[in-house]
Amino acid sequence: MPSSLALRITRIETIPVAILLERFRQTRLRGCGQPFIYAEAQLELLRDVDPRSLYPAQNYVLQADHQRLLALYRAFLERGHDLFALEGGLHFWLQNEETGEEEGPIPLTPPVVELSLEADGRTIPLINDGMHRVYTALRLQRTIHIIQVRNVPRQWPYYAYPLANGWEDVEELTELPADYVKKAYRDPDHYKDLFRDFNALFPGIQKNRPRGRGLT
Repeated sequence: MPSSLALRITRIETIPVAILLERFRQTRLRGCGQPFIYAEAQLELLRDVDPRSLYPAQNYVLQADHQRLLALYRAFLERGHDLFALEGGLHFWLQNEETGEEEGPIPLTPPVVELSLEADGRTIPLINDGMHRVYTALRLQRTIHIIQVRNVPRQWPYYAYPLANGWEDVEELTELPADYVKKAYRDPDHYKDLFRDFNALFPGIQKNRPRGRGLT
């Protein structure tokens, strides 16, 4: 395992679940006038969910991201926190191995899953954020706590379709090939309009960090 995965967590601050859910309620769309998409939705912390029951919308996971999450999982366990059983959210700080300085705060929340009504009439638990965390829980044969969102306005579905066969359609890649088709977008020309901007609420949650320390 590369040395960059020998993570040293220096500080952790918890976010109570009630505050976490209220903050997620302020989620806006990137486009379409930037509405508060969850203003009338029901959000709840759902515990001990089988990862196999959740549908990804992305065609791949990266082995490096999976290994980073395994390292984070072990590092958090040493501090008394279970990455897959969060009773709220966290901000944490890491020590930069080269400079010795703190990096953070880095947000960590349970994955966000919308109950998405699809054209064929099925309601699909569709992963919006946290696919690699769900995948890592699946590989470890663990259940996982999620933020479940019900009754999202039908005119603003998640910007990509769920994979037809769930995790069976997901490839584990060592690197992303050029021109790889990541997702099947509902509106390929304007898919970013339907993007849920969680990053505005928790800066860094949807951003890859230097040295590969983003969370996905």
